Amino acid sequence: MDGFKVVITARSFGQGDREPFRILEENGCQAVKIDADKPFSSSGMIPLVKDADALIIGNDTVDRDVIAAAEKLKVISRYGVGYDNVDLAAASQKGIAVTNTPNTNNNSVADLAIALALSLARSIPAVSAAVKEGKWSRVMGMEIWGKTLGVIGLGTIGKGVVMRARGFNMKALCYDVYQDTAFADRYGVKYCSLDELLKEADIISIHVPLMPSTRNLIGQKELAAMKKTALLINTARGGIINEDALYEALSNRRIAGAALDVTEHEPPSGSPLLNLDNIIITSHIGGYTNDAVRNMGVMAAENAVEVLKGMPCANIVNKK
Repeated sequence: MDGFKVVITARSFGQGDREPFRILEENGCQAVKIDADKPFSSSGMIPLVKDADALIIGNDTVDRDVIAAAEKLKVISRYGVGYDNVDLAAASQKGIAVTNTPNTNNNSVADLAIALALSLARSIPAVSAAVKEGKWSRVMGMEIWGKTLGVIGLGTIGKGVVMRARGFNMKALCYDVYQDTAFADRYGVKYCSLDELLKEADIISIHVPLMPSTRNLIGQKELAAMKKTALLINTARGGIINEDALYEALSNRRIAGAALDVTEHEPPSGSPLLNLDNIIITSHIGGYTNDAVRNMGVMAAENAVEVLKGMPCANIVNKK
C-alpha cells in the first residue's frame, strides 16, 4: 500500500500532536503538509491536487475546477464538520469520496458560543481594550442569568449550548426541522417556529449548516422581528446571516449586538461590520482547541486511510 500521497492544507492538522501524521505514515501514506496563512482559493488548490491520492482540507475551496485537475484523487477528507466548500456533485461524478469529522469539535464550539454571549453581554473585549489604553470607563452590561436562549439548529453543538445554558438558569427555545423530543423533555427545551424564537429570545445562537435553504436565513425581516435588546451569536457558517442586513440592524441599534466567529468572506477585510462597536468578530476559532484539533486530525486521517484502503468508512457524506 505504499505510495499514497496525501496533501494536507488544513492549517492546524497535527498541531501539537503527531498522532494524525503517525496514522497516515503507518498506513503507507506520504503526508505533504502545505503551510499557508489562510484557506486556499480554487486557483491555489489546483496546482496541489494533480498527483494527490487524498486531500485533507480545512476551509479551502475544492470546486469543480479543482476536482477536474485531480488525476488520482480518491478521497477529500474534510477536517471539520461542514463541507459546503466542496463541490459534492463534481466529486461524486468522478467517484471521489468526501468525508467529514462529526462530533470532534462540538464541545469547543459550544464553549465558544457561550463565551461570546458573555463577552457581548458585558462588552468584555471593548472594556479590556479601553483599560489597556489607560482609560477607566465602564459600560452598562446585561445579565444572561434567567434569560431566554433561542437555538437555531438543535444538533450536537446546539444541544451542547443548551446544556451549558442550564447553568445560567436559561429558558431554551429551539427551531429545527428535526425534533429530538427526548432531549427536549430532559432539558426543558421548547420547539417553536423561527418567528416565535426571534420574537422571544434574548440571546440567539445559530447552529445550522450552510446550504441553499439556510443561506441568508437571518436577513432584514428576521432581524426586525428580534428584541432591541437581543444578542445574535453565529459560530456555524458565514452566509447564514445576511451581513448587509446585520450591518443596518447593528448600526441603527435595531438589535443590541452580535458576535460572529464566522463571516461570509474570511478574513472579512473591508467589511463595514469591522467599524461597529456592538459586534465581536473572531477568526473562526470555534474548533481551535487542543482537544478539537487532535480529534479532528485523528478522524480526518482515519477517514482518508479507510477510503484509500477500500475499508468501510462511516463518515462519507456523498454516499450513493
